[in-house]
Amino acid sequence: MIDRYHLRYFLAVIDRGNFSRAADACNVSQPTLSVGIAKLEKALGKPLFLRSNRRVELTEAGTLLAEQARRIEAGFLAAERAVGESAMVETVRLGVVGTIAPDWIDRLLRAHRLAGGGRLELYEGRERELSDRLASGRIDAALTIVRAGTGPHDVIVKEGYAMALPPFHPLAGRTHVAAEELAGEPMIVRRHCEALADTSRHFTTYGVRPFFAARTASDERALRYVREGLGVTLVPESYAGAGLACPRLDGFDLTRTLGLVYAPHIDRVRLAGGALARAIAQLGQFSG
Repeated sequence: MIDRYHLRYFLAVIDRGNFSRAADACNVSQPTLSVGIAKLEKALGKPLFLRSNRRVELTEAGTLLAEQARRIEAGFLAAERAVGESAMVETVRLGVVGTIAPDWIDRLLRAHRLAGGGRLELYEGRERELSDRLASGRIDAALTIVRAGTGPHDVIVKEGYAMALPPFHPLAGRTHVAAEELAGEPMIVRRHCEALADTSRHFTTYGVRPFFAARTASDERALRYVREGLGVTLVPESYAGAGLACPRLDGFDLTRTLGLVYAPHIDRVRLAGGALARAIAQLGQFSG
């Protein structure tokens, strides 16, 4: 007999990459999780993982089980919500990628409230974290970056990137700036930026090796640093405004597509027609 918690341990190892992080995610000790996986393998009569010091890999049997396990877990979660939640108060669990423009969240919540939307539970994370939570049914939808192979989704906006400068900067009045013009500028590193590697390559191509005045995982803090003149940084175009000048960077043509991505268990038609999806759709008009 296969117990549900054995499947949850199994999925956690896949999503987290090793037994230690999986145990943390499941709030159990690593020995407890290892015993659970061993029981699952014994019940199925086949090993599920190829273990190494660095990372575990799925066996053929593990790959076959993974797809079914996700469906089973999503079904359990859907059943729990259907029974456990009041018909009067529906909670939508929304993931939000960390590189969304900070004031977009204010606009989203305001529009959702004014539209009379239901209860929201927000989870902020990186792309991979949100993808894992969608696949395992731990969130219902995510406002995140859409890439090739992304599951069911509605596109919100496609946008490029720009340099964030303080309003008193000599280049603040420009619509475009060249990498060479920023050669002497201190820069702020947004650690979680999906364009970080591309940005580094772009400036290196033009012989610009800047001094990094700060490194931060907080976009709110990065923008404060820019406003106060500590340095400049590359941001998505939707960050324009809020006391910043945002000229485009010549020759930097990278774009990103933001969308509302739906979890496999969710009724996409129902959610897409609700107040939350309408509030998110309004965000596109603020980009560019």
